[in-house]
Amino acid sequence: MLTVAYDGTDYSGWQIQPHAVTIEGILNRELSDLLGDEIRVIGASRTDAGVHAEGAVCVFDTDSRIPPDKFSFALNQTLPADIRIRKSEEVALDFHPRKCDCRKTYAYRIWEDTFPMPTNQRYMLWVHTKLDVDRMKKAASYLVGQHDFASFCSTHTQTENTVRTIYYLSVIREGKQITITVCGDGFLYNMVRIIAGTLIEIGQGKREPESVKEMLRAKDRASSGPTAPPQGLCLMEYEFE
Repeated sequence: MLTVAYDGTDYSGWQIQPHAVTIEGILNRELSDLLGDEIRVIGASRTDAGVHAEGAVCVFDTDSRIPPDKFSFALNQTLPADIRIRKSEEVALDFHPRKCDCRKTYAYRIWEDTFPMPTNQRYMLWVHTKLDVDRMKKAASYLVGQHDFASFCSTHTQTENTVRTIYYLSVIREGKQITITVCGDGFLYNMVRIIAGTLIEIGQGKREPESVKEMLRAKDRASSGPTAPPQGLCLMEYEFE
């Protein structure tokens, strides 16, 4: 199992695609070159183009005699500078990262200032309007727990079950940076970015915090806020049971 960090700015997301450079494609290439065998990793989830990760997870099978903890050192010698293996370890043969219970944490970062800051534009969404964090926190509280999040997923979502559990959802201001952190048992397509876009509109005074309760009841994507841009989103970690 590899724990992977990457700057997703220059990639077309995680999932391998024809005629596009993706994180999965790069990992498959480097592992295959390293081991002299065709390797295909299985990711715990996918991130969209432009989304980052500090703790993405994937697994692969190999008969190699390379010690499990040394794969990270070997791969980091050849991977592009914007992809790094933070940890490599052996896991059970029947371990599948998408078929076991886990807690997944994302962070969405916002920079609030009159003008954008060039040094963080790849990793934060810039807003020039003042955000009321207290209103955002109140709205976030209504999303904690088990709910049907049909209003907070893309219309292109292919799953029939839109019920998910959010364990915690925090909104914290540190100077000009505002960080939305959400931990749950799983997320629908674009769910975190739609939550972020909705909370931003509430922080701007365009919606009331209590409107989130109506959004949950509506089970309609048109009832919630916009999908926030990808650059502010980062997959932080997985916690497997």
